[in-house]
Amino acid sequence: MNDVDLTDRHVSLEALAERAGRELEDAPALDILRWAAETFGPRFCVTSSMEDAVVAHLASRALPGVDVVFLDTGYHFPETIGTRDAVAAVMDVNVITLTPRRSVAEQDAEHGPRLHDRDPDLCCALRKVRPLEEGLVAYDAWATGLRRDESPTRARTPVVGWDARRRKVKVSPIARWTQADVDRYVEEHGVLTNPLLTEGYASIGCAPCTRQVATGEDARAGRWAGRGKTECGLHG
Repeated sequence: MNDVDLTDRHVSLEALAERAGRELEDAPALDILRWAAETFGPRFCVTSSMEDAVVAHLASRALPGVDVVFLDTGYHFPETIGTRDAVAAVMDVNVITLTPRRSVAEQDAEHGPRLHDRDPDLCCALRKVRPLEEGLVAYDAWATGLRRDESPTRARTPVVGWDARRRKVKVSPIARWTQADVDRYVEEHGVLTNPLLTEGYASIGCAPCTRQVATGEDARAGRWAGRGKTECGLHG
């Protein structure tokens, strides 16, 4: 495919995403994922932090055997790795684990230990953003578990939008859901969840940068607490 063809294709995908975002705004999450499965087939994947397997479960109903991409940063809680392994074992999905170019030890040797304390943005870029960008090359569209009620930075998340940086269609089928909707789906379908969710963690990322949240705090208050940082860079 030459550069002209590639550019035309990206313009077409962007227009497709914008139209679908309007048309599917009020659609059920499963219908949004069925649209993605029918539109992109094997060039569609789900990304999961393994906080829960709700979107992976939904996507498996729309596209059995769907690729579920997990970023193993080297800093995850054991419970998160256990959730990933359980999802791979019991759900009709294909779990793909991405890893950074450098191990934690190699990163420590190059940048010094505990980079996540000194420069969390760089640490996230090296251990999350870059591996995801490399891992998404094979796909035209990817699904996330973003919800509008999680934080002010996510309040305008479209159910289908255009990821301009990666030039891919970004699907957020549960964007309109509340935590109560998630809890209801988990109970109704027996969906796997990270055990840490029952221990006061509301949003689960890398262990050094995640704490339990206090009553009344928003779900992401426990991520990079006290740093003024609310996103790792995967979503803008």
